[in-house]
Amino acid sequence: MGIKFVLTAICIWNWIASWVLTASSDELVRISLKKQPLDLKRINAARITGLELESNVNDQEADVIYLKNYLDTQYYGEIGIGSPSQSFSVIFDTGSSNLWVPSSKCLFSIACHLHSKFWARLSRTYTKIGIPCQIHYGSGSISGFFSLDHVKVGDIAVKDQEFIEITREGYLPFLVAKYDGILGLGFQEISVEQATPLWFNMVQQGHVSQKIFSLWLNRDLTSEVGGEIVFGGLDWRHFRGEHTYVPVTKSGYWQIEVGDILVENNSTGLCRNGCAAIVDSGTSLIAGPTEIVAQINRGIGAEGIVSLECKNVVSKYGYSLWDSLISGVRPEIVCVDIGLCSYNGSQNMSGGLKTVVENKTREGSPIGETALCTFCEMIVFWIQVQLKQQKTKEKVFKHVNQLCENLPNPIGKSFVNCDDLETLPDVTFTIGNNPFPLTPQQYILKVEERCSTVCVSGFVAFDVPPPRGPLWYDDILCSIISGCCVAVAEKCHKHEVLGDTFLSAYHTVFDFGNLRVGFAKAAK
Repeated sequence: MGIKFVLTAICIWNWIASWVLTASSDELVRISLKKQPLDLKRINAARITGLELESNVNDQEADVIYLKNYLDTQYYGEIGIGSPSQSFSVIFDTGSSNLWVPSSKCLFSIACHLHSKFWARLSRTYTKIGIPCQIHYGSGSISGFFSLDHVKVGDIAVKDQEFIEITREGYLPFLVAKYDGILGLGFQEISVEQATPLWFNMVQQGHVSQKIFSLWLNRDLTSEVGGEIVFGGLDWRHFRGEHTYVPVTKSGYWQIEVGDILVENNSTGLCRNGCAAIVDSGTSLIAGPTEIVAQINRGIGAEGIVSLECKNVVSKYGYSLWDSLISGVRPEIVCVDIGLCSYNGSQNMSGGLKTVVENKTREGSPIGETALCTFCEMIVFWIQVQLKQQKTKEKVFKHVNQLCENLPNPIGKSFVNCDDLETLPDVTFTIGNNPFPLTPQQYILKVEERCSTVCVSGFVAFDVPPPRGPLWYDDILCSIISGCCVAVAEKCHKHEVLGDTFLSAYHTVFDFGNLRVGFAKAAK
């Protein structure tokens, strides 16, 4: 009995000593999370969701939330709402500003019964607001009402936080989602009903000494920790070198300016003079203008889908476009001169691709003037890029036809041969005049499908016309909003979005105090 007592005492002492050493080493609350493998059904469902100030990690008021890497497309962590606290898994989304979770009043949606629900009657700090809200997504919808309660994030307890209780959820997208809700970390300007974001309340209530939070995403599926979000500080172990900081260029989103985008050191052309970009942890892939995504996917060997009409335009009008450009006709009126665009028609190279898809998928009819105009302007752009490189006519049209063949489907994905990953080129983003390259291992998603592995390109097409575009965005969280949630619709019209594909390669600091974003190479 004495020996058992001594052994027990030693074990308890070792556990206490270990805990004290861990706590004193960084004084951060850590929540460990698990991961699950990726498959095509879940990656498609994940589309509904279709990080000079360097603070010390030992800051006593820095709080850490560990994130779970779900399919490399969903990173989420745990929070608590109410008193006593009710636990929920949420996506920490820098591209939106509201907090929402399922409500106990969600009775007729199957998805609600598969996720944690908030029970207002069990919380002694709950306050009813009751303002209704409805959000329509492309492949699902949610609706609910506003409430007020305390929210616990790590060891931080934010008092009187507004959030949305969801009473109805769509079917498939939410059925397979591993998260319960979304916690927005954007600005109040884009918050539904101008509700104060949780991050703002965290700062106002004095829970953090520095107005920053940092994000590290881990794509290593063998690791038990999917990532880390630190409020009020950053973790030095998760990055190498110094951060490159760039200012937030537009209020509402964590929006910055991105320069030229290169594939194997070859410029894609369009963003050479700068494109706006949203740094969005709620978006999984990287999306942008179709003409650039087509060049990127061609460069990495990804297979596109919508190409027949593009090639038809090249076949019928390509030489006329070439002759017009060579003779000095202004590029913006070339397509008008040959009759494919009306004078007041398309004013950009990519705004009509959606119409092409709709004409084919909804009506099955031949493409109309808008689609022809869009392809024409896109081809003019491609020819211009090649002419600047002084390529011969034969090489130019060979290149243009190859781009048509690899043109991605705006409502689908592009794939590469998994055996070719080691030979694929880097894709580099220019931020703050510094290069930020992505390796094939970083921009390709490996998807487990039955007994095989499929490799999905991390670049998808999303077109937004000027003056808001050219734009980069993902199909993950673009929704059509009605009612009180109209503010969220703005997210569908922003410029360029750097989602988790980019953020997993670079540790990111969101500096609210100085309105800037910083990037440093993520540590493995």
